Amino acid sequence: MKKSTLFTAGLSTLAVAVLAGCAGNSSSNLPSNAELDAMALKMEQSSFHDKGIVKVKEALTLDDTLRACDAAAVAGHPLDPATAKKLEAENLKAIQWPTDGKYLGDWKSGEKIAQSGRGRTWNDKADAANGGNCYNCHQIDPKEISYGTIGPSLYHYGKLRGVTDPASPQAQEVVKYTWGKIWNAKAYNACSNMPRAGYKGILTQKQVADIMALLLDPKSPVNQ
Repeated sequence: MKKSTLFTAGLSTLAVAVLAGCAGNSSSNLPSNAELDAMALKMEQSSFHDKGIVKVKEALTLDDTLRACDAAAVAGHPLDPATAKKLEAENLKAIQWPTDGKYLGDWKSGEKIAQSGRGRTWNDKADAANGGNCYNCHQIDPKEISYGTIGPSLYHYGKLRGVTDPASPQAQEVVKYTWGKIWNAKAYNACSNMPRAGYKGILTQKQVADIMALLLDPKSPVNQ
């Protein structure tokens, strides 16, 4: 989904730049934002096709949150606070909390999920487990020498937040926030770059619980 978001915003921005250059000083010749959006959509629809488990309709469909954030990005300014607050509230309602009440799973499994970038590509099987690809954006374990910096470092995530016992009442606020952030990051920041892992079906509840354990279990190498 994030790729389609960036693609749409990029097409619109490129179209504005090219058309502005062609139009010279006459801004009246420029198409409207709606016309540019229609052009970008037409280009997407003609460039992509269903292949394997990847379906064009699913991959390129934008919801209200993505549309609003794309529009703000193309306009070159942050999303207005009122709209952001409204969208965050809608995304918060969409979070599915663990049905069995257990927020933490197995941190060893969580590490494997964080390492894996597999899943949701045209040559993956429909029943294959997706990875979380967490290292693509975050530092998690210092022994890993390759990681992204789009997101903050998660090393000592639980330790820095005083989570010595995830089941304690004192830790519950951190635990619940972390689950919500992984499930649907846009509930806390409408235009977050973080994928909505649970909401978009990238990860299952069990996988989210395992990543939760990686971040919060005191025995996880993340908190050593």
